[in-house]
Amino acid sequence: MGKIESQVLAGKAKPRGKYPHIKRAGDFLIVSGTSSRRSDKTVAGAEVDELGTTRLDIRVQTRAVIENVRDILQSAGADLQNVVEVTTYLVNMNDFGGYNEVYGEYFGYDGPARTTVAVHQLPHPHLLIEIRAIAYKPEK
Repeated sequence: MGKIESQVLAGKAKPRGKYPHIKRAGDFLIVSGTSSRRSDKTVAGAEVDELGTTRLDIRVQTRAVIENVRDILQSAGADLQNVVEVTTYLVNMNDFGGYNEVYGEYFGYDGPARTTVAVHQLPHPHLLIEIRAIAYKPEK
């Protein structure tokens, strides 16, 4: 089967539990559910004004999530073109249009197989989206 390795990356938001950012299992790379959280504990696409009013932007969050997935894959010598499957979790299916629009900037019909599901909530109240990805990148 090849080697099995796990990696937590410096410079990325610390996982909110005991799991790696990425796991290699032979020729496959599995990226754990990834959000738009930053290493400084802020959330891309979430703004809170001086009155405490929160504005959440699915497009900004989607772009940040996909770029986080890309960065995580690059740590293992892969990139988005190696992704074969994506599972996306949306807190609100009313955000599907904005998510889908940004997703299409990165992937086409020849991209990964994809499933999108609605979930009740994610592990931070400002998160609208989380993506889990599987990539195929043969070991050298």
